[in-house]
Amino acid sequence: MQQDGQLEGRTALVTGASQGIGAATAKALAAAGAHVILTARDVRKLEAVEDEIHDAGGASTIAPMDLTEPDSVARLAAAIGGRWDTLDIMVLSAAYLPTLTPVTQIDPKQFATAITTNLLATQALLAAFDPLLKRSKKGRIIGLTSSVGHNPRAFWSAYGTTKAAFESLLDSYAMEVAKMGDLRVAIVDPGSTRTAMRAKAYPGEDPATVKSPDIVAARIVELADGDFETRHRERIDEA
Repeated sequence: MQQDGQLEGRTALVTGASQGIGAATAKALAAAGAHVILTARDVRKLEAVEDEIHDAGGASTIAPMDLTEPDSVARLAAAIGGRWDTLDIMVLSAAYLPTLTPVTQIDPKQFATAITTNLLATQALLAAFDPLLKRSKKGRIIGLTSSVGHNPRAFWSAYGTTKAAFESLLDSYAMEVAKMGDLRVAIVDPGSTRTAMRAKAYPGEDPATVKSPDIVAARIVELADGDFETRHRERIDEA
């Protein structure tokens, strides 16, 4: 991983940074020069990602937390706000996938966890970091979604419902900040990607047949430094 300085001097927050697309994005942002704050529940995995970043010459800070815990986002915002004046990039990668099941058999506990992780935590993050993001000269929010958020699919309703609401929330926020400086919001559907969540949903699939998280991460870095419409959507289909 080579440093290119593209994002030098910027601060980025990546949720779900312990594995998959989140981890790949954290490493890619650090390689581009950003100081990356990594958050997820698994401390050991976060430390492993941070070690890779530091070994490659990048800068990062880990902030282990559970998005479903009350006040966890507020505590994170207070800690970050006490150290940095702005937050330049926020990547919303954390997500919870309930068991795929018919609507009539959705597990209430899993559904509640998905709603809290995928939706309520997103609102809390937007609210808590809004001041820091607005202070950035080039604030970027990039939320990772799924095709089932806008194209409902049988057995995916528990997850798809939360992603539909996630997209609506980000779209509304984007419209609300459209005339406030250079803050931009992108909703990215990564498409079929080699992750633990994908393996859980498609246990018989050959991982080699879907693209690496690094491909998605590279596109997120481009968006983090790019110019686009305040409300931006895209799907990453090709390797």
